[in-house]
Amino acid sequence: MKTSYIVAVFSVLVLLLGYQAQVTMAVVCNPSELSPCSSVISSSAPPSKLCCSKIQEQKPCLCQYASNPNFKKFLASPNAQKVATTCGVPIPKC
Repeated sequence: MKTSYIVAVFSVLVLLLGYQAQVTMAVVCNPSELSPCSSVISSSAPPSKLCCSKIQEQKPCLCQYASNPNFKKFLASPNAQKVATTCGVPIPKC
């Protein structure tokens, strides 16, 4: 009986720690995180690995950025589409 109680407590702790790890991994939507891509979006140069990793990281935020008139024009540009495709992150239809 005591062993099953310890196993149950241990299981709950593992679940809680796993949940906490997921919560701390949440993305903070900050357009400045995409700054490694700014020169690429305004030119025809290929994106760097850093640019692609930042786009991957900020993927959950792209609809929020697209709703902002200051950023929408950049996301709608042909170069942004090309960068997103190259990085494997399609620009979402919001």
